[in-house]
Amino acid sequence: MANGQWYPPEWPDRIRALADGTLTPVTPRRAATVLLLKDTPDGPVVHMLRRRASMAFAGGAYAYPGGGVDPRDDDRQIRWAGPTRAWWAERLGVDAAGAQAIVCAAVRETYEEAGVLLAGPDPDSVVGDTTGDDWEADRAALVARELSFAEFLDRRGLVLRSDLLGAWTRWITPEFEARRYDTWFFVAALPEGQRTRNASTEADRTVWIRPEEAAAGYDKGELLMMPPTVATLRQLLPYGSAAEALAAAPGRDMTPVLARARLQDGEIVLSWPGHDEFTKHVPTAPTPADTPAETTAETTGGGPA
Repeated sequence: MANGQWYPPEWPDRIRALADGTLTPVTPRRAATVLLLKDTPDGPVVHMLRRRASMAFAGGAYAYPGGGVDPRDDDRQIRWAGPTRAWWAERLGVDAAGAQAIVCAAVRETYEEAGVLLAGPDPDSVVGDTTGDDWEADRAALVARELSFAEFLDRRGLVLRSDLLGAWTRWITPEFEARRYDTWFFVAALPEGQRTRNASTEADRTVWIRPEEAAAGYDKGELLMMPPTVATLRQLLPYGSAAEALAAAPGRDMTPVLARARLQDGEIVLSWPGHDEFTKHVPTAPTPADTPAETTAETTGGGPA
């Protein structure tokens, strides 16, 4: 049985086009995603959603709440708690305005897709209840991009709690992909008193699941995921609580992970530096068997075929 690595059927042709110079890579869009954690007697669990099969990007795959950065959130002063924007800029490898927009995206997407808001009326608190028609109207306006997150915080009189986030890793979509994202992954703990819900129109299911259980489901081919999702699940395994993961975040390497394609022995070898389990071998010439199941080589660290 193959593992659950998401592998679109158009990848081989696009990889070949990139290799022969006929494909020009698109510029990746900045994005943020959040591994929302909570503690249970059996250890921490992470909140995941399953993208609807109809989605153009990673349909049917399990992922975390996340989405693109809104450029409107980089040029407006907002109430801010936790490390300074300058600290976040150095941590994320961007300027201060970009750092604010990326952190805003992480907090906004968690609210839009999971109903969890990492903000409060002052620097030492978080909102306890985000239910009700007025909250839902604001959330819908955020989803429709009728309202920027900076405007939302301002009109609600809320302080963004950047101290509740930990920058975890950064992945950039491969150059041969039609849709590309430069994504910063964060970890956060579910605030006391708040509950998750499936607030996303892009997901048909949400779960709280132990990282080891989700990774095992991927290895067995039962759960479809993209490489960064599997990699981050495995990275969570050593930690016995959400607090432990958050404490480890400042020491993590934020060097971007970008897939590379190279010609070797008549094949295109696709690899993610530092993540050998996702290595794939693609024929240099198209064949009738160019499907995800048949163009994918054995992974070096994943599940059995």
